[in-house]
Amino acid sequence: MEYFDSLDPFLRIFWYIAIPTSIIFLIQTIMTFFGGDSADGIDTDFDGDLENGDSHFQLFSFRNLINFLLGFSWTGISFYNSINPALLTILSVAIGALFVYMFFAIIRELQKLAEDNSFSYEETLNKSAEVYLTIPGAKSGRGKILVSVRGSMHELDAMTENETKISSGATVKIVKILNENILLVETL
Repeated sequence: MEYFDSLDPFLRIFWYIAIPTSIIFLIQTIMTFFGGDSADGIDTDFDGDLENGDSHFQLFSFRNLINFLLGFSWTGISFYNSINPALLTILSVAIGALFVYMFFAIIRELQKLAEDNSFSYEETLNKSAEVYLTIPGAKSGRGKILVSVRGSMHELDAMTENETKISSGATVKIVKILNENILLVETL
């Protein structure tokens, strides 16, 4: 503690901000990797809307405060002997804001990796498919078809209104969805 007492008060402020902020940042990082970081733990009244996107993070949050203070304090400590105090304060605030911006940029790029691969029967309408199991005629039973949706093959139940059955290997067109999970098909 004697080391901090001998420091210039301006530098001491940077150290008093840097040490607890670094410890909290380290704890947040560890919790993130072990799944204990489901929320910041502090609710705010302001929702940050970045470029009208569907944002799951807030501009004013505990994590962003820690990011800002981390950049601010370590910049102040690093450049203390190189720059006059007024310029050092401006630089520290700018680097702290840059840390928050970098966090938003990283989160935005990570959100681009998210992909919705859920299957919807509506995506099969008007598509061609191959009959996998023979489809009996005139809605008297079900068969199965293979249809490709977004590069993935799906085996789905199908029926036809035609009087004749549709044999395996035939190509059909999907025209309607019955009961939310049965496809009505016709031969091509």
